[in-house]
Amino acid sequence: MKRKIGFSFLLLCVTFFSSRAQVALTPEQRVQWFSDARFGMFIHWGLYSAAEGIWKGERLRNGNNYAEWIRYRNRISKEDYGTLANRFQWDKINPEAWVLLAKNAGMKYIIITAKHHDGVAIWNSKASDYNLSKLGHTNRDVIKELAAACKKHGMKLGFYYSHWLDWEHPYGWDHNKAITGPVTDAQYNQYWQEKVMPQLRELLTNYGDIAVLWFDMWLNYKNTIVKKEQLEQVIKLVRALQPGCLINSRLGLPSDTPGIDFETLGDNQFGAVYKEHPWETAGTIAHSWGYNALENQWKSTSQLLQSLIGNVSLNGDFTLNIGPRADGSVPYEGINRLNDMGKWLKKNGESIYGCTGLNLRPGQHDWGRITTKMNGTKQMVYLQVYNWPLDQVLRLTGILSKPEKAELLTDAGRKPLPFTQNGPLTHIQLPDKAGDNFVSTIVLQYALPLKLDEEVAAESSFGGCSLNSENLWENAPQYKQVKYDGLKPTHRVINKPGRIAWEFYAPEAGVYSVDLSYHNASQEKVAVTVNVSNQDLVKELGPTGKVVVEPNDSNTDEFAEERIGTISIPQKGFYQVVLKADPKAGQSLLFNRIWIIKK
Repeated sequence: MKRKIGFSFLLLCVTFFSSRAQVALTPEQRVQWFSDARFGMFIHWGLYSAAEGIWKGERLRNGNNYAEWIRYRNRISKEDYGTLANRFQWDKINPEAWVLLAKNAGMKYIIITAKHHDGVAIWNSKASDYNLSKLGHTNRDVIKELAAACKKHGMKLGFYYSHWLDWEHPYGWDHNKAITGPVTDAQYNQYWQEKVMPQLRELLTNYGDIAVLWFDMWLNYKNTIVKKEQLEQVIKLVRALQPGCLINSRLGLPSDTPGIDFETLGDNQFGAVYKEHPWETAGTIAHSWGYNALENQWKSTSQLLQSLIGNVSLNGDFTLNIGPRADGSVPYEGINRLNDMGKWLKKNGESIYGCTGLNLRPGQHDWGRITTKMNGTKQMVYLQVYNWPLDQVLRLTGILSKPEKAELLTDAGRKPLPFTQNGPLTHIQLPDKAGDNFVSTIVLQYALPLKLDEEVAAESSFGGCSLNSENLWENAPQYKQVKYDGLKPTHRVINKPGRIAWEFYAPEAGVYSVDLSYHNASQEKVAVTVNVSNQDLVKELGPTGKVVVEPNDSNTDEFAEERIGTISIPQKGFYQVVLKADPKAGQSLLFNRIWIIKK
């Protein structure tokens, strides 16, 4: 009998491990759901939620005004801080309400702060008695209830875990140790082995399938007390207990490190360039992450939708944070915005879920952004229109293929739209009324393969084309680019003889005017030549001086605009526009843009 049981147990083990091996996912397969989901909820909820950004009548110290930092910022003792647990209203706290709020908002995953920097676990951790269940004298396990609700409603669940910072453990790191004297490596490892690893094991073992472990070390481990071996220990534990669980780059390792599944940008930092690898922005719905009673910086629905769309157009996700109160309730402003986003996604979600962006210059269209995905043998291109054109013409630049059809998504369904195709320019005729109060979505369907022109400068609203320092055809490393600083526009510093070139598409033959915007700080003129279609427009640009932006304010460089001349375009097509400058020694011409438009 014993032999039979032993054989059966061995067979069970072999079957279990072989089945796990069969379903083992590659890193690309593991992260695919995340890239398809695009939109998730972050929840900052813990002991700090009961302080509400105020301690003994004093507002949160320090300019960042993040309520979850109140223990550290306001120098609260561990014992006093623990008394905040008495403010939690356990008869009102309902984690399922959070899940339903996320689901109705069109979100596909939830990440909750299982342990923030304050070191307080919000579950009944066996590794530390300093947890919300024990401090609150309750048998409830919010994490367990949240996990059950997520499973019930088909929501993926992830945990935020502060591994680097821990203000509760005597050997955990806090920034003040730079003054009081840092802990030793041995002491920090004691914290790591007796708190971090056991708590991570609890989270990965006791709550079912975990989709994400979200860490929050925004520095490379080399600039902290944390050791690479400790981080590798975490990765090994996750892969052993939850092979499909994702790990973000704020573990402290570069995003291309084996075991790191996606990159997390800085807090509220949105994408600027297309990234091939999976990435996300974690951003707040207001300003603070944890609940702050004095919060008054709620982001608008349009702003939040544009943040989501902008990231998707660059192959990124948006994890949007809410901060519930100690009774579990979510502020009315947050609920309103999430409900608005959910209604928008119900109508326009096909342009977000499973989408990415086209390989065109980011932000080149002044009317909005572009997302795309495959639908069988067709490619769907979604034009996300932030600004509904007054002349009812949407100008799309960069797609050489002709759409099979164009449709506007409306509350009443899909509305066909007429369009014309002219080289890389697609003009779509729009109705007077926008398709949506926040962001309108136009769907273009293309047969494969989709042909792009990645270099041509985009047509502006109402026609015309701005040739600037960001849409160059030829890279100009010899000329430093200076980004807009609130006063001076983005420009190139032309301090030596040379040239800059653009690819321009003329939609028809005719006479085009050419204007140039620049700043010349010297007292002498700088000679420039603009060449188009073998025609030279020569101009000497004089000093432009300074301008006062606000009364009694300091002045800044004046950027003037001059008509360089007109050119004759013999036929529609692609043309190279070349700017040649010949500054003398010591001269610097700050080049802003060339504006070219048919007269």
